Amino acid sequence: MLSLRPCISGSRLPVATGPVLVAIEAIPCIVSRRAHGNLASQRQHSYASRPSSAPLQVSQFPSCSKRPIVKSLVPPRWPGSRALHTASATREPVIHHVFEAKTGTWQYIVADPSTHSAVIIDPVLDYDPATQEITTQAADGLLSLIKEKGYTVQRILETHAHADHLTAASYLQKKLSEAQGFKPPIGIGKRIGQVQNLFSRRYGIDKQEYDVVFDKLFEDDEEFSIGELTAKAIHLPGHTPDHLGYHIGNNVFCGDSLFHADIGTARCDFPGGNARDLFRSGQKLLALDEQVKIWPGHDYPPEPRGSPVPWMTVGDHKKQNKHLGEAISEEEFIAMREERDAKLAAPRLLHQSLQVNIRGGHLPQAGESGHRMLHLPLKLNGLEW
Repeated sequence: MLSLRPCISGSRLPVATGPVLVAIEAIPCIVSRRAHGNLASQRQHSYASRPSSAPLQVSQFPSCSKRPIVKSLVPPRWPGSRALHTASATREPVIHHVFEAKTGTWQYIVADPSTHSAVIIDPVLDYDPATQEITTQAADGLLSLIKEKGYTVQRILETHAHADHLTAASYLQKKLSEAQGFKPPIGIGKRIGQVQNLFSRRYGIDKQEYDVVFDKLFEDDEEFSIGELTAKAIHLPGHTPDHLGYHIGNNVFCGDSLFHADIGTARCDFPGGNARDLFRSGQKLLALDEQVKIWPGHDYPPEPRGSPVPWMTVGDHKKQNKHLGEAISEEEFIAMREERDAKLAAPRLLHQSLQVNIRGGHLPQAGESGHRMLHLPLKLNGLEW
C-alpha cells in the first residue's frame, strides 16, 4: 500500500492577462511549432493509445516548467480573419483550453460570455508516484483563470472515470464553494456505478467512500444549461462503458474517444471497454456538421507535429483521422484496435487514478495510523516462495 502525502498549499499560479494564443478559423488546428523538450520520459504510459514521444508546447509560463499551458479562445480580430469564438450572435461559448503536460491532459473551462457562468471539464490533480505527494498546481491554475475572468462555475464535469490521471473535481468543488458561496455539482454519466462496483471490489474500497460522491448522473442526451447556453451530455462508450461527451454550441468535448487525427482513437482494453462501441461512438461524432469542433481529452504529439493541438473539426477528422477515416470499415477498425491494445503497457498511474477517481476525487479515508492509503498490486512475474 502507498501512503499519500498531501501537499495542498493553496498557492496560486500566475495566469496570463490576455490571450496566449489567438486562434482563427482561417487556419484551424495550427499552434506554435516551437518545443520545450521531450515529454516521453515524464509520461511513459497512458490509458490512451499514444506515440512514444511528445515534445512540450511553448505557451508555458517562463518561470516554471511545471505550470500548465493556458490559452484563451476569445481572440481579437485580425484583418482578413474571422474570430474562432465571438459568442453573442451564435450563442457560442468562450473556451479556455489548458494543457497539463505531465499526463498529456486537456482541461477545459467553458463559459457563457453573456452571464459569465462556466463549467470545468476533466480537471487534473497533480500526483508524483515516486513520492506519493499530491499537489494542486494544475487545479490552482484553473482557479486563478476563473477568478481573473470573473466566472461563476455552475458545474464540474467528468467525461468518465479516468485511468491515467487523478481528478481534481472534489478539490475544486471545495475551493469554489468557499469562493462562490455555493457548491458546484460534480457531474458524470449514469453508468459510473458499473465502474465503481468493479474497482471498489478490486481495491477493497468500502461502499461508503464512493456511493454518493457524484452530485449529478447524466442521462443519455440530457440537456442542461450553462448560463444562457444549452449543453447536452452524449453517451460515447468504447473506451469505458460510462463515457460521455459534452456538446456545447458548435463544440463537443469528447474525452477519450477521438484524439488528434495523427493519433486516431483511445484504447478499449479498460474493463467494459469495447472496440465496436468506440467505432460507433466515433461515427456518431463524425455524423455531426463538418464545422463542429472536436476537443479531445488528451494529446500526445508525435515528433513531426511537435505541439499539442486542442481541436479539429468533424470535417478534418473525416479526411485525416488515421483510425476512423472514411475508407475504414467497422471490422477493420475492430481488428486494428484490438491488435494495438494487446501490445500497450498499462498506464503509469492506473491504480492510483482509479482509486481516487471512483471516489469522485475525494481522498481515501484515513486509517487508524492517520495515513490515507492506496493499494498497489505487486508484479511477481511467476516468482513464488
